[in-house]
Amino acid sequence: MSVPVNPAQAQRVACEVCLKEIPRSEAAMAEARDYVAYFCGLECYEKWKNRRDEISAAGAPQDAALRR
Repeated sequence: MSVPVNPAQAQRVACEVCLKEIPRSEAAMAEARDYVAYFCGLECYEKWKNRRDEISAAGAPQDAALRR
């Protein structure tokens, strides 16, 4: 027997860029090396991707810099 899910109880995640809380089912995802990053929309994803690319070009370790 399945139990209906209350939308208020749905799992929520924070956007990796702006930290806005969004339902996991509506989040855009990008899989990084050691974790999955969630985004509220394409604009935040693009900001994250551009920052990651800049960090790669500079030769800095990505994991620490992306988590600031």
